[in-house]
Amino acid sequence: MKNQTTGKITFYGTPYCPDCVRAKAYLDSIGCSYEYINLIEHEEAVEKVIEINKGYQSIPTIVFPDTTVLVEPSNEELEEKIHMLKQENIIICHKQTQ
Repeated sequence: MKNQTTGKITFYGTPYCPDCVRAKAYLDSIGCSYEYINLIEHEEAVEKVIEINKGYQSIPTIVFPDTTVLVEPSNEELEEKIHMLKQENIIICHKQTQ
């Protein structure tokens, strides 16, 4: 998978989804790099989200460099996952998480 070698997170969402806005703000606040794919602008990515979520178009869908996926995660779930990936030197964020 492409993002496994780059260490980047792939974030599928829309600008009008409250959970997407919150999750993006959290990632921005800790300085994590991610590729944001706006499903409104990239309609072809909708099929990828549906494939990942086994038939559902749930967002945010966040794919991590270790190929794991979080769907509609809370900030706490994001923090836990990112902490683990940082410990394994898979991703680098520019600010410390709590």
